[in-house]
Amino acid sequence: MATATLARQIGRAITKATNSTGPGNGWFSPHMAAASRAIAERIPLVDLVLEVRDARIPLSSAYDQLRNYTSSSKRIIVMNKMDLANHSQLKDWMKYFEQKNYISYGVNAHNKESIQQLLNFLQARVRELKKVDHSSHTATILLVGIPNVGKSALANSLHRIGRISAAEKGKLKHATVSPQPGETKNITGLKIASHPNIYVLDTPGVLPPHILDDEVCTKLALTGTIQDCFAGEKELAQCFLSILNRSDEYKKWAKLSNSENERSFADRNIECSTSSEMGMKRKRQYPTDHTQDFVVHDVRRTLFEVISSFDGNVEDERLIEEEFKATHAAFQVPLESEHYAENKIAAKLLNLFRTGRLGHYILDSIPRKL
Repeated sequence: MATATLARQIGRAITKATNSTGPGNGWFSPHMAAASRAIAERIPLVDLVLEVRDARIPLSSAYDQLRNYTSSSKRIIVMNKMDLANHSQLKDWMKYFEQKNYISYGVNAHNKESIQQLLNFLQARVRELKKVDHSSHTATILLVGIPNVGKSALANSLHRIGRISAAEKGKLKHATVSPQPGETKNITGLKIASHPNIYVLDTPGVLPPHILDDEVCTKLALTGTIQDCFAGEKELAQCFLSILNRSDEYKKWAKLSNSENERSFADRNIECSTSSEMGMKRKRQYPTDHTQDFVVHDVRRTLFEVISSFDGNVEDERLIEEEFKATHAAFQVPLESEHYAENKIAAKLLNLFRTGRLGHYILDSIPRKL
């Protein structure tokens, strides 16, 4: 099944699910509607607007309320989660935004050096703006974006690094951070710099009430912006595998297939017998934890071997079925019902994809020039 076809099917399923739940029960909840109004009121009042996007979907994660925002000097597109994106493609996207006269910046909210560089960049931008309007008042920066692009993590990191740089004392404030979309409920102010004083306003993630593009819906669901329950974990995992199968990411795991690098679970059990009691307990826990390096190693090797040996079109849905069956052993999923096993495998595959353990991707294509 072609990736585009699968994406459209998932997108239609999401649209149907959200429409059938009734007003206020889909992704556009009452608190999201209220947040949308509060953000719209603040946009004209702040010095800078940081539109935080997911670097894996630079277009699909655009913030709808800024569609008609014309002040390019006050708007900065911050592509967060750059560590999860394909680096060469991300550079192409930066060039694309530059050609469109947008200021863009790539960042990893969990990397201290990356945050320090962003902070320096923001301080320089604020100083330039102050020279223009000849003011010395406190500067405010509004962080806006759709859910789960990392706004709160970014705000917390800027606050923490900014306080250290300014050698300020006192208790740190924190914006709520969660892997689940929609956790931020209120607008929170955090100080990130002195001389001049700069505050960031962290805001709740807001999606438009309706998304008409099925493929955009699918990309938002794949990256965790739309909750998995609207699309189904198995369907999303299948979509991810179809993307993997058509990419070059799996080819990077070829060396893992060499027999000299392979280590079976039996080998590890033997190693456990020679370890300390604490080490044995720790290693016995490993097979059930799909985030452990050796489990990820086995999953990568398994996927490479299944894709490489498949005799047919990589977009054939039979390949995805084979990948599900093959990764059952690699993930050490208990032999229970087939439905249970498939859902467990799907959840683990999605987690490894979303954390960058199964390759780095950008799911959007740069628009062609008309």
